[in-house]
Amino acid sequence: MTALATSIRPRIGAGFRMQWEPAQNCHVLLYPEGMVKLNGSAGEIMVRCDGERSIEAIIGELELAFNAKGLGPEVVSFVEIAGRQKWLTWE
Repeated sequence: MTALATSIRPRIGAGFRMQWEPAQNCHVLLYPEGMVKLNGSAGEIMVRCDGERSIEAIIGELELAFNAKGLGPEVVSFVEIAGRQKWLTWE
């Protein structure tokens, strides 16, 4: 499998909804059959997947927000996994 192009613009998949859940103290991904509790990194990536930002832009925002470099491979890997789970979609 080849890595995703960083120019794609992922968005939350059909049937899913992201929200902050104060009781869980984290972002969650809601769907009709249940809920996925996201860890901090996954939540930070998912909230930026709005269909407007490219993966490249998301990586840049995260590296700036967390004063980190080299987050690209981890972000791409997560987006690929989330795509297989149908949490994210893109053209």
